[in-house]
Amino acid sequence: MFSVFASNSAKAAPPAKAAPGSLVIVFKDGHRQTFNLSEIERVEFPGTGSAASADTPSGEPSRGRFVGKWEVGDGNGSNFYITLNEDGSAWRTLRSIHGKWAYVDGGAQVTWDDGAQDAIRRAGTHFQKYAYSAGKSFSDDPDNVTSARLTNPRPI
Repeated sequence: MFSVFASNSAKAAPPAKAAPGSLVIVFKDGHRQTFNLSEIERVEFPGTGSAASADTPSGEPSRGRFVGKWEVGDGNGSNFYITLNEDGSAWRTLRSIHGKWAYVDGGAQVTWDDGAQDAIRRAGTHFQKYAYSAGKSFSDDPDNVTSARLTNPRPI
C-alpha cells in the first residue's frame, strides 16, 4: 500500500534520483516511489493476466521470464511449442502432452506426463531447450539441445 503525504509548500522537493538497479514509479499526482530491484520478485498488472519480473541479482532470468509460449526444436530439424503457465502447468504440442514446470537455478524445468523432461535455460544472449528422455534426470547429459524462442515476450 502506498502512502501519499499532502504538502502546503509552494515548491516541491526535487525528485529523488534513481540508482542503478532500481525501479521508480511516478504516480498521477507527481510523487515518486523508488524500489530496489533486488527486492522485487515480479510486477503484476491486475486484470491483465500478466506479470513481468526483473532478473535475479545473479543475472539469471527470473521465473516470470519463462511464462509464455516457446518455440523449440525437436532434435530432428523440426519445431514444436511448449507453453509454460504462471500456475506451474505446462503443455507441449509434440504428441499433445501436459506437464508441470518449476523455476530451478535460473531455468525452467518441465516434467511431462509421459515421463520425459525438458529444460529451458539461458545460453549467452539466447535460450536453449535441453531434452531428457523418460528415466533421465536434469543432471544427466541431454538427449538433444536446440534453440528456444519465447514467441510472446512481455516487457515490464
